[in-house]
Amino acid sequence: MKMFNVHSVKEARKKLTEYFSDYKLETETMDIVKAQGRILADDVLSNVNVPHFRRSTVDGYAVISKDTNGASESLPAFLNVIGEVHMGMPANKIISHDETVYVPTGGMIPDGADSVVMVEYTEKLDEDNIAINRPVYPKENMIDIGDDIKEGEKVLKTGFKLRPQDIGVLSSIGIEKVLVYKLPTIAVISTGDEIVDPSKNAKAGQIRDINTYTLSAMAEEAGCILTKKVVVEDEFQRLYDILKECLKNNDIVIISGGSSVGTKDITGKVINSIGEPGVFVHGVAIKPGKPTILAKVKDKAVFGLPGQPVSAMIVFKVFVEYLIKYIQRQDTKTEYYIEAELTSNIHSAQGKETYQMVTLEKEERQWKASPVYGKSGMITLISKAKGFIRIDADNEGIEKGEKVKVIPI
Repeated sequence: MKMFNVHSVKEARKKLTEYFSDYKLETETMDIVKAQGRILADDVLSNVNVPHFRRSTVDGYAVISKDTNGASESLPAFLNVIGEVHMGMPANKIISHDETVYVPTGGMIPDGADSVVMVEYTEKLDEDNIAINRPVYPKENMIDIGDDIKEGEKVLKTGFKLRPQDIGVLSSIGIEKVLVYKLPTIAVISTGDEIVDPSKNAKAGQIRDINTYTLSAMAEEAGCILTKKVVVEDEFQRLYDILKECLKNNDIVIISGGSSVGTKDITGKVINSIGEPGVFVHGVAIKPGKPTILAKVKDKAVFGLPGQPVSAMIVFKVFVEYLIKYIQRQDTKTEYYIEAELTSNIHSAQGKETYQMVTLEKEERQWKASPVYGKSGMITLISKAKGFIRIDADNEGIEKGEKVKVIPI
């Protein structure tokens, strides 16, 4: 029996990026109102300063800071009020020594002033005079021109996923449209003579389809457009025809099942029969998910995932989602996780990078992660888990009480 030429996760990812380093997703221009969640395909540079005028950050009085030196409640500084600034209007006064103007929060600071005294530290003596009970330093309680964003500054970079607050930043610099990557298209194929549709009664020896639905949902959650999901029998020509069809109009094709070395595991053979370069990784030192296939056919990515649901989910997160981010020039090095304390020992297979499903519960101020165990193929492992932890290949396990990084799923 032919055995796997096993790669480490790091080696497999390196090969994946090498094979798809020149892959180009199409782009489109979108109104920022509709761009939330999309990935920028170009850097965004500001054509303006933000703010473009000096603004007060408090309700108070614009002053020359030197006029407040030594001011206190027992020995206040006295200034002449020469006017006030209205919101949305330019400041039409120029302040000289011993003069001040009232400025509301966000209002424009008049020329001549270099700081603002909070109204709480002033006392109004009459219509034209105030006492200041506290000194201020230059630029206190104000934002200068360009303090927030400078003209020509890179505000957002290629590969950035736009959030609601980023839409606000774009509007603040007058940008109405942005260039984004088109959503990657993906097809999900599950193989197996034993798989039936969820709407049908499963006879002895049959199982209802899990992976097609799970992986399709994961693909959409990862920001892809699902074009097809289908179950195919373990038959070479049938899988060949379906895969060839899916490769025509998708960036990525996932085949779940048929990737191990059994007599009916034909995924690798079908992939290689369609086009070059074909399978470049078959077997990864990962638990679960050893029989993983990474391939490239006619410039499209093809993944062979294990048929076991938990294994398929793990491999999707580790490799498919990784490639989705990579071809959109997203940051693939930063991993979002929740730090938690492990509630029991976890043993791992040395030499394999192990991924363990866990639950998460918060006790007082500390998250607790508990391993979710079950026999191979148990679908409850999927629903009970809130995330997984990764154990390095050279580590024999993790002890109870250790801090771990839980990657949400």
